[in-house]
Amino acid sequence: MRRRVTLGLAALRATGVGALVLLIWNPAAARLGVGDAPRLVLLDASLSMAGRGGRWRAALDTARALAHGDVIWRFGARVTAFDTLSPGDGATRLAPALAAAAARGGPVAIVTDGAITDLADVPQDLLQQARIAVLPRAPFFDAFIDSVAGPTRVSAGDTVRLRVSYGTAGGRAGERPGKGEGRKGTLVVNLSGRRLLSRDVTLPDSGIVSTDLTLPPSPAVHGPFTGSSPSGGWQTLEVRLEGVAGDSEPRDDARTVVLRVSAQPSIVLLASPPDWDTRFLAHTLEDVARVGVKVLVAADPGGKRWRDAATLAAVAPGEVARAVQGASLLVEAGDPTTFARVAPRGAVLLWPLGRRQEGDWYVQPPASSPIAGGLAGVAWDSLPPVTALGELAPDSSATIALTARLARRGPPRPLVALSQRGGQRRATIAAGGLYRWAFRGGASAEAYRALVAGLTDWLLGGGVASGERFVPVTTAIPNGLPVQWRWLAGGEPRDVVVALTSAHGLQQDTLRFDAEGRAELWPAPGQYHYAAAQGPERGLVVVDTYSEEWRPGPVVVAPQAGAAAGRLASVALRDRWWLFVAAIAAFTAEWAWRRRQGLP
Repeated sequence: MRRRVTLGLAALRATGVGALVLLIWNPAAARLGVGDAPRLVLLDASLSMAGRGGRWRAALDTARALAHGDVIWRFGARVTAFDTLSPGDGATRLAPALAAAAARGGPVAIVTDGAITDLADVPQDLLQQARIAVLPRAPFFDAFIDSVAGPTRVSAGDTVRLRVSYGTAGGRAGERPGKGEGRKGTLVVNLSGRRLLSRDVTLPDSGIVSTDLTLPPSPAVHGPFTGSSPSGGWQTLEVRLEGVAGDSEPRDDARTVVLRVSAQPSIVLLASPPDWDTRFLAHTLEDVARVGVKVLVAADPGGKRWRDAATLAAVAPGEVARAVQGASLLVEAGDPTTFARVAPRGAVLLWPLGRRQEGDWYVQPPASSPIAGGLAGVAWDSLPPVTALGELAPDSSATIALTARLARRGPPRPLVALSQRGGQRRATIAAGGLYRWAFRGGASAEAYRALVAGLTDWLLGGGVASGERFVPVTTAIPNGLPVQWRWLAGGEPRDVVVALTSAHGLQQDTLRFDAEGRAELWPAPGQYHYAAAQGPERGLVVVDTYSEEWRPGPVVVAPQAGAAAGRLASVALRDRWWLFVAAIAAFTAEWAWRRRQGLP
């Protein structure tokens, strides 16, 4: 009898301890059948659903039928709650919507026309589990303007060069021209309803081709100015494709270019000879200064024959002298002897070639200087080294803003020096290969931009620089995509109230910048003059009627029934209530048995 009592107590103790160990370990197991979450239907709300051949009404009916009263989300350029308004998104991005649906749980269905733009980013396991209903668009032929690339800032007398890409897509069998019979069309450049240029072109059978359009200096483009800006005005050029037989979709036949026009360039860059450093500097100056930048290059020694860097057209010495005299900031990059007779009136940025010692020169964190505040937060150890460093002439009045050390060893040598004499500010850069920061991209590119912005702000002294705290990332935006804004000022981004004036009247909105200094607005197509409620920010942004969604696109997904309603889910052992009951019951039974037997 005593042996049976001992074995029984040991069994109860082992059961309780085993259950307790399992609860402490808490292993997880997968099980099938967690389908109690409401079903979710993802409804394609991109512009293609309401475009030529689109089936929006049928998509609404299909989504409601699949939902059975449960949840419906709209997806396109973003993921939003369900409503029956006409689609308005300028992209069909399924990946963010599917990821959000997977995090929510439950069965998923997708209703789309099949033209998914980010299929490569969609997790295939999630896509295979979803039910997909495809409502393809009816086939049609479309001729369109794909893109227009050109300058965003011009000065009086500048030639405007536009790179126009156009093409065709779609079409029923038998609609396309025969071999060697390309469709004809006309590219037209309009300014406020006035035709400036037209050119007959032959369209490809399918795909996209490009051509260059050149607008010579004209009072129509360079003045009178529209809008209000201390350094000039704004003009909008419309590039349109006309006269294409059988074009079924007119909403993608035009693109807009927004030009900021100034009477004279505020910054002139003289490069003799030009190199990669001057090329990256010119682009960054245009971005950070937000004023007119004129780039003149001279490839021959002595700098006697100057050319416009944008057009390679010869520039007369008298015109170069006038540009230098009128510039608030002159950049002299190259052979110092070339600029011996240059007499600037404003600030000067010197980037001499001279004698340089090649090697891997690593830039050191800045000491106290007028531009140190703008360089706060730069990860200096992660920047690529500059390839060469020259010697700066000794100057007791100069402030050394940046230094560099060869292979991170030895004494630091000056890389950027600042000085001021007679009210004229000067900055000198002694490094070669600084463009590698911008070329690498990411944090290095931001460091390069911060350095150029800091030097420009200090050199201009706030007199000519726009002083803008934020700017639009692009001034011409396709239909259905947000107008994105970037914070430029130092410190933490702040919310800004802006007024938007269009043909429909005045409206106010708030730019809410995130931690990365980005903000978005979603206006309808139109031209908007924006102005900050408190600040100097003024400008023009245009939302085109154009969108890639208007074109006929390939169907990249097929209808499928999807996986079963149940799904695999991870269930922890502590989520099983009976294991707690087993542990408590085993210890309680052992205690009661011991008390009954008179055991301790």
